[in-house]
Amino acid sequence: MADQMPVTGAPPLQTADRVLNVLLSFDRERPEWGVTEIAEEFGLDKSVAQRLLAALAYRGFLVSDKRSRRYRLGPAVWHLSWVWERGGGMASLARPTLETLAEAVGVNALFAVPDGVHMRCVAAVDGATGPLRYYVLAGELYPAHAGATSRAYFGMLPPGDRAVLLYGRPMARFGEHTLTDPVRLEERFSEVRRVGYAYSEGEYDPDTAALAAPVLVGRRPVGTLTLAATPEVLRPRREQLVAPLLQGAAELGRALTPARLRRTPHRERR
Repeated sequence: MADQMPVTGAPPLQTADRVLNVLLSFDRERPEWGVTEIAEEFGLDKSVAQRLLAALAYRGFLVSDKRSRRYRLGPAVWHLSWVWERGGGMASLARPTLETLAEAVGVNALFAVPDGVHMRCVAAVDGATGPLRYYVLAGELYPAHAGATSRAYFGMLPPGDRAVLLYGRPMARFGEHTLTDPVRLEERFSEVRRVGYAYSEGEYDPDTAALAAPVLVGRRPVGTLTLAATPEVLRPRREQLVAPLLQGAAELGRALTPARLRRTPHRERR
């Protein structure tokens, strides 16, 4: 759908690429690294790994635990992510896909990311059917228990994580179609994992229907791509819109995925 500039060839600066590779190795599965582990992972001498980690820590991208001598991501990463998101970085990445999808299918397309027990719309594009609201959708919050936009994301979370977020707190009813019973909600959430998308009518807004798919980076959900319109418009087209929606969600997931790490074979250590 959206045009993406391909990344080809070798990195222009080996040292810079090596530093960024080390930084990108910190993720949800591996939030901590030691010097020896980094050296083995990337085929570096321990002295080189130590200098790379120390340089990143000096600039605040990493912090070191003095007792364990292991490193974690530091405040500079949070600062850059805050600047990127507040400056419209997430919206600018999502918008090309939204524009192409909305033009192709003729209904509104939006991208939302988790925000506590809500999903927050970061970008939206009107389709041929016109705007859903008289105000801009970007910034609107959707409760975790109501509507396809939220269900497509929260349905992909492990049940334990979802239970901590949703249950044991009041859940507002926004209309006759809003579910608040945990058993029935879990049935809807499990359906997302089974079919790969969610559909709702009038659960949050009585006049709106939504068809939504989770956006994944690897196997981790990071947001939701949604098609939204009035029930009269969306309901008869529900089945035919699933394929372009899933294609758009996959494309958006690729756009949000960092470049693959380049690990150096041990024989190339320097």
